[in-house]
Amino acid sequence: MLRPAGLWRLCRRPWAARVPVENLGRREVTSGVSPRGSTSPRTLNIFDRDLKRKQKNWAARQPEPTKFDYLKEEVGSRIADRVYDIPRNFPLALDLGCGRGYIAQYLNKKNSSETEIPTVSVLADEEFLPFKENTFDLVVSSLSLHWVNDLPRALEQIHYILKPDGVFIGAMFGGDTLYELRCSLQLAETEREGGFSPHISPFTAVNDLGHLLGRAGFNTLTVDTDEIQVNYPGMFELMEDLQGMGESNCAWNRKALLHRDTMLAAAAVYREMYRNEDGSVPATYQIYYMIGWKYHESQARPAERGSATVSFGELGKINNLMPPGKKSQ
Repeated sequence: MLRPAGLWRLCRRPWAARVPVENLGRREVTSGVSPRGSTSPRTLNIFDRDLKRKQKNWAARQPEPTKFDYLKEEVGSRIADRVYDIPRNFPLALDLGCGRGYIAQYLNKKNSSETEIPTVSVLADEEFLPFKENTFDLVVSSLSLHWVNDLPRALEQIHYILKPDGVFIGAMFGGDTLYELRCSLQLAETEREGGFSPHISPFTAVNDLGHLLGRAGFNTLTVDTDEIQVNYPGMFELMEDLQGMGESNCAWNRKALLHRDTMLAAAAVYREMYRNEDGSVPATYQIYYMIGWKYHESQARPAERGSATVSFGELGKINNLMPPGKKSQ
């Protein structure tokens, strides 16, 4: 669990407090990472990060921004559950892409101490973490990393700032997220306009995630998937909520405008193909949960190859190898 020593919340909100550099133990760039403004030959520039910042700022300024937080609060609670499943203390943690503190609020609810976990907000970019090596015991991230252009480098930075035997617990959208909306838009646009453009941002495949974590240096990996299905009155209400969450598409290859006829046709296709019995339409959010540890010599390691003393072929004879009083029934 988290002891009340501190939770650093890395935010991209316009009102997050700026912390003086001397208090951060800040480094300008991470190991092997180019400074801000430069380019790396391996980086794919998929997302317009400036547009994404504007989308999130717009969503934060709405009169009732919290009414769109239902999905992020649910995933934040599940991340907090995974933190408390680990029977140890984490004196210093970082919430990467914290938003309104969707993880922190549940950590405080589950905290056995009577005092709230102290937090410090830092305005920074997930792609350029301003912290020294071996700073945090725990890094958590909920529904933020799917907008990162260079996910391998982001995971490497997270590994860099973790202390040895530190753990990263994260959640991000999976490849089947909003497949109903994607299919409906593609069918309608193909029928009305003779072709289609991508309107749903690309997501990482689950079979790639474990490889990326391992390549970043994490070990003892756990990757699992879950689906959250939310029902909406119609397609337009779903799109309104996505905009309110700040989760509208920001890929560079997006189509700026959809014709009105195409949108109406997509809503009709959505309802015809996926309608529930009560008239609502479902939207599926696939969530990848990941856990990875930074190496420490105290961690359990697999035995060397060839060191086994019993083969699998002898398991059927196990009763003959045990004392009479301990044989299985």
